[in-house]
Amino acid sequence: MSRLSIVTRNKAQTTVETLYKDLERRIVASPPGLCPIDLASSFLKLCHAQTCGKCVPCRIGLGQLEKLLEKVLDGTADLEAVDLIRRTAETVYHSADCAIGFEAALMVLKGIEGFRDDYESHILRKRCTFELEQPVPCVSLCPAGVDIPGYVALVAEGRYADAVRLIRKDNPMPAVCALICEHPCETRCRRNMVDDAVNIRGLKFYAVEHAGEVPVGPNSPATGKRIAVVGGGPSGLSAAYYLAQMGHEVEIFEQRARLGGMLRYGIPNYRLPRERLDREIATILSTGVGVHTGVVVGKDVSLEQLREEFDAVYIAIGAQGEKTINIEGIDAEGVVSAVRLLRKIGDDEYPDFSGKNVVVVGGGNVAMDVARSAVRLKADKVSVVYRRRRVDMTAIDQEIEAAMSEGCEVYDLYTPQRIEVDENNRVRALRIQPQIISKIRGDNRPGVAKAVREALRIPCDLVIVAIGQGIESKEFEKNGIPVKEGSIASLSCAGIEGVSGIYAGGDCVSGPATVIRAIAAGKVAAANIDEYLGFNHIIETDVEIPQPSLADRIPCGRVNLRERDVASRIGDFDEVECCMTEEEASQESRRCLRCDHFGFGVFKGGRTLRW
Repeated sequence: MSRLSIVTRNKAQTTVETLYKDLERRIVASPPGLCPIDLASSFLKLCHAQTCGKCVPCRIGLGQLEKLLEKVLDGTADLEAVDLIRRTAETVYHSADCAIGFEAALMVLKGIEGFRDDYESHILRKRCTFELEQPVPCVSLCPAGVDIPGYVALVAEGRYADAVRLIRKDNPMPAVCALICEHPCETRCRRNMVDDAVNIRGLKFYAVEHAGEVPVGPNSPATGKRIAVVGGGPSGLSAAYYLAQMGHEVEIFEQRARLGGMLRYGIPNYRLPRERLDREIATILSTGVGVHTGVVVGKDVSLEQLREEFDAVYIAIGAQGEKTINIEGIDAEGVVSAVRLLRKIGDDEYPDFSGKNVVVVGGGNVAMDVARSAVRLKADKVSVVYRRRRVDMTAIDQEIEAAMSEGCEVYDLYTPQRIEVDENNRVRALRIQPQIISKIRGDNRPGVAKAVREALRIPCDLVIVAIGQGIESKEFEKNGIPVKEGSIASLSCAGIEGVSGIYAGGDCVSGPATVIRAIAAGKVAAANIDEYLGFNHIIETDVEIPQPSLADRIPCGRVNLRERDVASRIGDFDEVECCMTEEEASQESRRCLRCDHFGFGVFKGGRTLRW
């Protein structure tokens, strides 16, 4: 008899491993709005199934918690049960032998704290407070509520112009979002249950690329009302577009020489070509929107003047202020703000970095943009310094991978210590202090602590600071606009409490966020400004959506977008991403499961036809 034997998986274990992967995909595809107590109960059952049975808190305690949660769900519990659940979970957490038990208990405790109101609603009113207001996962996660299944179906039918018209009902900048949107709509795509999320952004790119010129529809009859929009970025442009379509007279006041905001002055041409942006802006302005560039509100014209001359004002100034780091040498020649550098590039001023070593400090999308721009500006070497791990960077993975493939070196878990200068106060090197990853904080991100290692010296000629953007809100605060921690304080309706006729939205309210969130804020502001002025204009489209097919259930790989090869793209600022082929777009669009038609979607109508 052998003393040892090689362990191999049998058929049953292999099947279980497959089920684990299926379960992971199902969790990923869970839509928002599901009953949190039901989910907690289901997860608890899974945790209980994982227990080895060795310790009583896990074997018995988790079973008791299961029964208590079931009582809440079936309406037989009283309010005292909530405290009993809490005490039981605390006992399991403090006495369980391993993570199977104490992490399961912690999950229950988080629920008691995070959605206690829902526990009480189940007990007192026999109903859940959560609901599926929008049953289609991709639509519910799109801040602007774009009819995604609708335009994907139109792409499948080759009706690209109709797809653009349908998108514009909720988002007047389809070409911009086709290139730079962070596509939150794909996060919970139900196709994940089958194989992988549909490439929604890629299909939008294909639609706008092949739609040709798609003129906007006629405006509603003139209302005689005038609205001032302060800021010509994505939020201001979106609000102006919809307000003009509603028949109002709209004028944009922009402090820069050209419209676009951070789309022009924060995103390089290789990601968002200026010609595409200019065409998108021209389409918006074709609705009759007036423009005043080079005008600073608070200097060239006061907010009070705008209030007197216009019936309503929308503040959408974005977040284009600079942030810096407080270290020795930060005022040296050769220390550059990422915001200023991108602003110059946006005005077609391209500095020459030939022969220079460049260090970028930061880990967000702006840091990746300036790092990749530095490569194209002929820098000899580009390094990125970030104080956490690479996996913790706030930049999207695609941008990080692209920067590294283009030759940028990433120093993660290092924090800037001081900038070395020469006798002329010019940058000579950046000293960076090693960090060690530390405890998880309240935002579920790990902190860092100083590592017991010597500082590292990176010789360099330029240090580009890309640690975030600020909001230039002081002038508005002087005029009675409430400001909280630098951001303008507005309500969810975009209105400002106690200030009639003035609205605010976008990055100046939320802080630096995504383009689609700024667009959504403009849409919300337009609807509520229209109502404030005494109207109820409807934004809708007459595009007919194709009927669904049942041939979409066969597992099929996702089509990903390709990029130009590294050797050619690092020498210019031309567009990097390549559009799908017709064959790829046809296949990818038919992977959509049409959640607007099947399942709960059909009961809720599947789509919002107008707003």
